[in-house]
Amino acid sequence: MIVLVFKYVVPKGFRGFTFFPFVFLSDKKDKSHAVLLNHERIHIRQQLELLLLFFFIWYGIEFLVRWIQFKNRREAYYNISFEKEAYANEHDLEYLKNRKMYSFFKYM
Repeated sequence: MIVLVFKYVVPKGFRGFTFFPFVFLSDKKDKSHAVLLNHERIHIRQQLELLLLFFFIWYGIEFLVRWIQFKNRREAYYNISFEKEAYANEHDLEYLKNRKMYSFFKYM
């Protein structure tokens, strides 16, 4: 994982964005934020499992489905299975050591 501070890559209203192997942060103070970095590490694992391209295709399609479902972009984002897994486990700094492949499926 390569952590870079580049606020123009991070969508407005968010603190980080992951595109394997990079994690882009909007604020250099977040380079030491263990929970945020763990959240982004979970996304790196998800991206590796789906060979990067399929992750972003799935992410985009699921976002659109959730946006139609909830009629709210923010709520759609929080209900994407990848985000649900990352938010649910970001405080468990040992999560990735025990995580089974494709664990995001149980958050669909």
